[in-house]
Amino acid sequence: MLKHINIIILSSLILTFFACERDDNNTSKNLKVVEYAEIDSIIFNPERGFYAFNDFSTNNTSSLSESNLKFMVRNGHSLTYTAYTMPEFRDKLISEEFLNRIRVNMSLLREHGVKSILRFRYTTSESDRPWDATEEIVMQHIEQIKPILEEYADVILVMEAGFIGVWGEWYYTDNFNYRPAQNVEEYAPRRRVLDALLDALPNQRMICVRYPAAKLFTFGITHTDTITRQTAYNGSDLSRIASHNDCFLADQDDRGTFGGNRFYRQFWQKESKYLAMGGETCGLSSFSICDNAISDMEKYHWSFLNSSYHPNVLGQWNTSGCMDQIKKRLGYRFVLSKGEFTNQPKISEKFEINLHLKNVGFAAPFNPRAVELVFVNKTSKNEYKIELNDDPRFWFANEDVIIKHTVNLPSEMVTGEYTICLNLPDPEPTLYDNPLFSIRLANKEMWNSEKGYNELVTLNFQ
Repeated sequence: MLKHINIIILSSLILTFFACERDDNNTSKNLKVVEYAEIDSIIFNPERGFYAFNDFSTNNTSSLSESNLKFMVRNGHSLTYTAYTMPEFRDKLISEEFLNRIRVNMSLLREHGVKSILRFRYTTSESDRPWDATEEIVMQHIEQIKPILEEYADVILVMEAGFIGVWGEWYYTDNFNYRPAQNVEEYAPRRRVLDALLDALPNQRMICVRYPAAKLFTFGITHTDTITRQTAYNGSDLSRIASHNDCFLADQDDRGTFGGNRFYRQFWQKESKYLAMGGETCGLSSFSICDNAISDMEKYHWSFLNSSYHPNVLGQWNTSGCMDQIKKRLGYRFVLSKGEFTNQPKISEKFEINLHLKNVGFAAPFNPRAVELVFVNKTSKNEYKIELNDDPRFWFANEDVIIKHTVNLPSEMVTGEYTICLNLPDPEPTLYDNPLFSIRLANKEMWNSEKGYNELVTLNFQ
């Protein structure tokens, strides 16, 4: 329920507004101005935050369940890491039983408001040889999972490249040039795997690689050839290859992630503004203290992080007092400061709306996201929606955003009171109506959890 209440609390000459409405007589267009207050709590939002880790192996029969997905959501997780470890299939096709386990997991994600960080691998032990399958087998496996990726792309946050090496981390490998020289010829087998994955995964989703060098040398580019605003989200292969860092803050080089090359760090800083970035910490160090953690999450635009590893690093953040800030800021966090609306609107005339918000998170969303105005009749509850052409992927971290539109009101609207809402739903038809997949603004007295709407103001339309 909308609760734009005009409350003024005077205490020691301090004026506090809780969604305070006023008419701005200085505006030439007679706009009603509403000022909003930020909420200080950690809030649940899709496609960002700490993730719950799950490993499904040919050595066990485990799968996701309704109870553990509900538990994730209750604990604020909109993401789960789903690793599929396949030692049994290093020399043969994936069984139909294992493929069905993947399908069941994906279907449950869709029902319960959770998305997957997806990885396939063959072993999690350096002592278990071979470390991966041959290129021929890997290609067959990618072809087998392609229909699943196509059907359930809606609940895939990102896919990590995987398949190659222990843990699917592209380092220890028996079949893809262990410690390759830094040239496109040595990286060619890995490029063929990436090409197959890019073809198998629908192009609205990204694939994360483990090191800057993995992108630079599979594609034969330099550290200055970064994605820009002009080339972001254009469907090209380069615009879809993102990054994950699984030894974040372990030392000054994140355990070899950057190969001691400062230009690789610069590459990731620029790239990650437009591409996914996440992963996990892997050990306590002098670099894992709160100040460094926050600084690097800002620099590299972090969106997702393992909630269970490394426990010593996570414990340090808890005891040092920065854990809540990290939980709030991983990915995006949109705060609305002010809204301006046509005062005394009339059905037969145009309606103006200007919204002023800021992203105080570490990153912008990186998957497609719809933006809509919804006019909800207070009496009949009928809804009238207007799709806007704004793209939240360009609502960058630490930047102010203005959503400014003059719209034609739907002709079928009738006079009466309407609650005007901002709706940021998942554009996929399978998820569009599920409020768990809609973005909540970090503001007080605004969120309609039943509908997934951000309620802005109530006006009387003549």
